[in-house]
Amino acid sequence: MSPETNTVLVHRHAILTRITHWINAVCLGFLLLSGLQIFNAWPSLYWGQYGADADHSWLSIGATQAHGQTRGSVRIGDTAIPTTGVLGLSKVDGQLTERAFPTWLTLPSYQDLAEGRRWHFFFAWCFVLNGAAYLAYAVLSGHLRRDLLPSRSQLAPRHVWHEVLDHARLRFPKGQEARRYNVLQKLSYLGVIGVLLPLMVLTGLTMSPGMNAAAPFLLDLFGGRQSARALHFISAALLVTFVVVHIAMVLLSGVWNNLRSMITGRYAIDESEPHHD
Repeated sequence: MSPETNTVLVHRHAILTRITHWINAVCLGFLLLSGLQIFNAWPSLYWGQYGADADHSWLSIGATQAHGQTRGSVRIGDTAIPTTGVLGLSKVDGQLTERAFPTWLTLPSYQDLAEGRRWHFFFAWCFVLNGAAYLAYAVLSGHLRRDLLPSRSQLAPRHVWHEVLDHARLRFPKGQEARRYNVLQKLSYLGVIGVLLPLMVLTGLTMSPGMNAAAPFLLDLFGGRQSARALHFISAALLVTFVVVHIAMVLLSGVWNNLRSMITGRYAIDESEPHHD
């Protein structure tokens, strides 16, 4: 008797999960491009109440003169990383121009802070409302408790380490195990939903003068507007990292199967059945 593989389609994602997922993807794309446009207006980050021209930033992207040449660089602390042609100094209409992020990474492509802020605020509100709809569904339907909260056995160090090794070796769950999220997925999704996204929203609000008047405690919570701006940038960078890893895992674990599950809700798994020779 030998096992015979039987491929079946199982229901994996509810319709509201799928809709909010794709709305999030669109919103995050526009938020990133418009956010880089806003960053270009003052491409330096500070901590605390600092941020004037003479203050020393902990991160800056720009161009400097060296040996008669203009070179782009990213400076973190006292360490400068050459990035000419991409960051700090890139081509605008065929000419090398001092610009933190290049034209193809900002919305709009030309430098316009007011326009970038309009795009950013519009999609920020779309993102918040969409996220609120997903969170309400996740709590009320039991999706959060049933599918996203890891069990005690999944949080055991040995189990987590086993999952890390499997992912490092590109060994992905098969059969019945593929029906549910593994512990690394659960922890990463909860980290994004419970930490990164709230941090981005709160730090974004802290940078608003109107919110400073309505909720001055936010400035105290984050140690000043410049600290909030730095944390906003860091959380955005971590979110981009999550998205890149997420896309890589989708491609490596079966792109068409994963796309189908997020479009139709159906996911194909292979079940082994006894087969008599």
